[in-house]
Amino acid sequence: MSLSPEEEKQYSRHIILDEVGVAGQEKLKNTKVLVIGAGGLGCPILSYLTAAGIGTIGIVDHDTVDQSNLQRQVLFKQADIGSPKVEAAHRRLSALNPFVWFNLYEQELTRSNAVELFSAYDIIVDGSDNFPTRYLVNDAAVITNKPVVFGSIFKFEGQVSVFNFENGPTYRCLYPNAPGPNEVPNCSEIGVIGVLPGIIGSLQANEVIKMICGLGNVLSGKLLIFDALSLSQSVLNFSKNHDIEINKLEDNYEILCGIPQLTEITLTELKNSGSKYQLLDVRTDLERESENIGGMHVPLHELPNRISEIPNDESIVVYCKAGMRSAQAIQFLKESGFENQLINLKGGLFFSE
Repeated sequence: MSLSPEEEKQYSRHIILDEVGVAGQEKLKNTKVLVIGAGGLGCPILSYLTAAGIGTIGIVDHDTVDQSNLQRQVLFKQADIGSPKVEAAHRRLSALNPFVWFNLYEQELTRSNAVELFSAYDIIVDGSDNFPTRYLVNDAAVITNKPVVFGSIFKFEGQVSVFNFENGPTYRCLYPNAPGPNEVPNCSEIGVIGVLPGIIGSLQANEVIKMICGLGNVLSGKLLIFDALSLSQSVLNFSKNHDIEINKLEDNYEILCGIPQLTEITLTELKNSGSKYQLLDVRTDLERESENIGGMHVPLHELPNRISEIPNDESIVVYCKAGMRSAQAIQFLKESGFENQLINLKGGLFFSE
């Protein structure tokens, strides 16, 4: 599809670039990009891809806006707290650029929907924050032959790379083995400087535009590492591992990443159970103050030093925001000798069936 006169005005600063021009802008308009996650990385990714004029953007996220998100997730405001992220993001993005079509997927990315979703898009951008999703994204992208623009953040450091570009190296070539569930804390547990996802997400959006318009050198086979404290930047080269074959999705990506199979209960089931469970909240103090469903409160990072406070003679439902930290807490308790029933709150507090 060609550009309308209004679109030519909207993208005039792109069009006057010799390296982009009308032809490049039309390529952007005719490309479909799927963004996994509308959080810290997703917000700048979505903002700049929308502003750049990507014709169709899909947004996958099952979470709702929390007050703790506002420190870095700049698409959202106070009035959005409690709203689905895909809907809040869409409101801001459609106001930014009315020439972009958005597909909203208020759902978790799973092995049952990943291949179908990826098949409808040209490029996948991974803004997820956990290892099971990253491996799932990688495998589904290989199966559907889609390039993946990867980003990750941790405290003051970020990483960017492009996987499966023109049959290039994949995420598994760089990280063949997932870390254990307690080895790498996420942002909810360890924190992240607010500007970092803006920097890394913008770099991811840049790689998308480069791929579409044929600009520069795509970060395929290269891992860019950025340090926000020193402003240092380094690039690690890595090669495709031809011994790795991906022709189907794993049965369970949580098991792949060392997350044990657990007895689980949803929030709805818990509220309707009528049973008297002991509750254990393993979120941060700030999250606890914002909202909770009662019970004991022992943040995950404090659990080893406060394990004596946890009863070992009654059934306990362990909960956090999304169900990941609570699963880690249960694994730790089991490894510490707890034999009572430990139940994970499936999907955490903000999951709705």
